[in-house]
Parts: sequence; C-alpha cells; structure tokens
Amino acid sequence: MAQHWRAGAAGLAVLGLTLTACGGAKVGDSSSAGSTSSGGKCGTFNLAVNPWVGYEADAAVVAYVAQHDLGCTVSKKDLKEEIAWQGFGTGEIDAVLENWGHDDLKKKYITGQKTAVEAGSTGNKGIIGWYVPPWLAKAHPDILDWKNLDKYASNFKTSESGGKGQLLDGDPSYVTNDAALVKNLKLDFKVVYAGSETALIQAFRTAEKNKQWLIGYFYEPQWFLSEVPLKKVSLPAYTTGCDADAAKVACDYPVYDLDKIVSASFAKSGSPAYDLVKNFNWTNDDQNTVAKYIAVDKLSDDAAAKKWVDANPDKVKAWLK
Repeated sequence: MAQHWRAGAAGLAVLGLTLTACGGAKVGDSSSAGSTSSGGKCGTFNLAVNPWVGYEADAAVVAYVAQHDLGCTVSKKDLKEEIAWQGFGTGEIDAVLENWGHDDLKKKYITGQKTAVEAGSTGNKGIIGWYVPPWLAKAHPDILDWKNLDKYASNFKTSESGGKGQLLDGDPSYVTNDAALVKNLKLDFKVVYAGSETALIQAFRTAEKNKQWLIGYFYEPQWFLSEVPLKKVSLPAYTTGCDADAAKVACDYPVYDLDKIVSASFAKSGSPAYDLVKNFNWTNDDQNTVAKYIAVDKLSDDAAAKKWVDANPDKVKAWLK
C-alpha cells in the first residue's frame, strides 16, 4: 500500500473482506495475459487489486463502471504492490489504481524500464503514522508526543516484542519506515507484524473495547476511523528529503497525493478503459463509504459499487467524458 508501509494477524473473516489471493499471487500465474485491444474497443481490462480494502473499493467501482458503461471484460488480479508493477511490462497488468508514493518503483518501471506511466491523482490524500486507541489518548494525553513513548514502553510489551514495547504493523508487504524510526529515535520498541489490514483493525477494535495498551501503524483514508477514531502520535515533522535514506529516517511520513499508474502500452491502446482510469477521481469519504459497504456491510464488490454509482451519477458521468 504505500511507499512507506502497513499491518495484521488472525481472524481474517471478522470483517468479511473479499480479497483472496493477495498473499501469494505472482505475475505469470494467470493465463489471461494480453492487454486491452486498440481502436477504442475495450476488450479485456487487467486491473491489479492490492491488499487493503480502500484499494478494493477503488477497484470495485472502476471495474463496475468499465463493465456496465464501457462493455469491458475486467480481469481483477489480487497482487501485492511491486508484483503488480512487474506486470506492466508483460501485458498482464493494465492499471494500478492507488499508488502510495513509491518513488523507487517509479524510478524502476517508469524512468528505467519505461513500461509504466503516471495517470493522475485519485483525489485521495493518504496519511500514514502511528496511532493509539481513543481511550489511551484520553487517559494519557502526553502519549501523543513521540518523546513520551519510552515512558510508557513497558505497558506495550507483548509475548512477541522481546521485552520491549510493541509497535504493531500490518501486512509485511507494505513498505514501512517504522523499524528505522524506532532505531533512529532511540525508542525502546520493537515492530511486530499483525499480518493483514483486517488483523490490524481487529487489534485496534479490541484494544479500545477492552482498554488495552496498543500503538500501531495506521492510515487514512480508512473507513474504520469512523467506528473507532484512533488518535495519531506526533512524530518529528516531515520535511522534503528527510526520508531519502531509508536507513536514516527519523521523521514522520509525508501526506501522499495518491495516484494511478498504468502500463505504457495501455496508455497508447485507445481503450476507453484507459480514459476511465485517467478520469477516475473521488474523495476519501467516497472511498471510505464503499470500503465500509464491503468490509462491514459485507456487500459483494459489485453490489457495493452499484450502490455508490447509483447514488453518484454526476461523478461517474465526469469519468466517462
């Protein structure tokens, strides 16, 4: 999910997320190679789905519109971030809908291999950081300043944190600065991976309900914040270039202007699906609404997308110009 990040553990069924093969899929596993046809006809539209529900919401709506308004045959492929980018050069992936910075991948696939190009902002603003449950912020307000974290480190110890305070991250595939931050800020903490977005959410939900001590990686946009309004810990302020050396990072994450990446061949294909992806733009609230339909209300991707599309015809119309 981000150029810097993400989180989880057991209980993946709790929220009813519909992502399935995101853990082990590789480019080349699918037999449906070949990209969209040219000449304005859509043909097959190969859409990457990265493993977090906000992205799944993006993909649900774009796929629904592509199928119902453009007549595309959409092939969704559950892939982690860098694996998806590898598919640009093979024709197996046409579009990634929510890129969190990833200057490293842009340099490799856009500047270097020239197999990918940027396709504009999604309209979503991505915020990453360390969060605590509301009860903890209320009981100990000074915990929201990173300089006070060591004072409370012993309260965050778990069986997995080796005698240090636990900082809970999510899916190990998310790029994160957290281990470097703990080291460079000289904090008595250890990063532990929950395993998935779902597990991270459940950990925060349980911590708030049972008044348990928990600090962990989290992010916006995320529908869960409307259920449990997590409180963000202030890290040293981000300044341009402070994260240039991953091993020396000692600053907060930047605010990301989330953008879309497509294969170079897809951008030149004449496919109406490319125009849809390029024009696709919505807000954090839009994404959170669809993500909640999927994760909490347990609607299928198509049903969630239809509900949002039916309620927002003007926004969809603007994508189809």
